Amino acid sequence: MRLIFLTAVLLAAVAAACGGGSAAGEAAATRLTITVWPEGRAAGGARQWSLRCAPVGGTHPSRVKACARIAAVQNPFRPTPRDQACTQIYGGPEEARITGVFRGWKIDARFARNDGCQIARWDRIRVLFPVGAGT
Repeated sequence: MRLIFLTAVLLAAVAAACGGGSAAGEAAATRLTITVWPEGRAAGGARQWSLRCAPVGGTHPSRVKACARIAAVQNPFRPTPRDQACTQIYGGPEEARITGVFRGWKIDARFARNDGCQIARWDRIRVLFPVGAGT
């Protein structure tokens, strides 16, 4: 019984954070398409999921966790600033692209693991990428 209550509270928090429940919330809903290339785009083999928050839905295998994570991270799809110094380390061939609407804003974000900044950016929302490194 307690687990059901906690699950309901978590879902309500996710819905509120993603803007669900009212006419204004409908406009601010989150609907994403997540495409991951585990071996890089050039190798092909893309995997794709949908994610909807408020209400939580889609084909993503960890929908509730994914919606909770992007609700908790400030500007989760922000690119690395061009003038930011990044360590030159390689984190693997994985690449991803996220398109859709986040809190009412259209997004088209690309992710890779080709330097320290990009690895940190990937890891910040790694729950969205259910295959490859950092999962």
